Amino acid sequence: MSLLTNSTTLLRPSKLSPPLLHPHTASIATHFTQRRSRRCNLLRVSSSPQNPTATIAEPVTTTQSDEANGDGGDESILLSGSSVVRAFYAGINSHDLDSVEELIAHNCVYEDLIFPQPFVGRKAIMDFFNKFIDTISMELQFVIDDISEADSSAVGVTWHLEWKGRPFPFSKGCSFYRLEVLNGKRQIIYGRDSVEPFFKPGETALVAIRGVAWLLQRFPKLADWL
Repeated sequence: MSLLTNSTTLLRPSKLSPPLLHPHTASIATHFTQRRSRRCNLLRVSSSPQNPTATIAEPVTTTQSDEANGDGGDESILLSGSSVVRAFYAGINSHDLDSVEELIAHNCVYEDLIFPQPFVGRKAIMDFFNKFIDTISMELQFVIDDISEADSSAVGVTWHLEWKGRPFPFSKGCSFYRLEVLNGKRQIIYGRDSVEPFFKPGETALVAIRGVAWLLQRFPKLADWL
């Protein structure tokens, strides 16, 4: 999460729908206290006047079904898929790539659709995130407008960027993440970002689609070039 916009800007956590930290037992509360100390300020919450329903970063959450998938003890506590994605955006927003790295699987594939090729593997993805963070200041933040909660293996997010609390132009986007439990942790194994285009062709796009469809009907072999 792409993390990128057409204006070379990146994502920031936003209103991840409802979310939040609800420790079920004293041991769970202790576990999150320890994780919070390692993740610095990733769990701060804020919203903008222009989008009061959107939050910047929210506390992580666990569910009983998540805990049942673990191996036992504190390590049996797994973050929900939406909490992993929230933590991902929070790490990007705070420029804390150490916290982001542990959320990315080693064999993850990440597609930002403004780039011609996907980034394959954790190292390539983290190199890209490093470049992204080097080009922006922390005033530019990802704000989550909505996030799916029902499925911990597949999470969809809509988001926008804000500069010092104000909406950034051409920065709306949506992202999809697939997650798996690997070595006792839920990690992102696939991500795709689609960002609002700077140039909006409107109905011209329909004309172009109609033209391409007509060509494929007349010359089916052209499909081999796609």
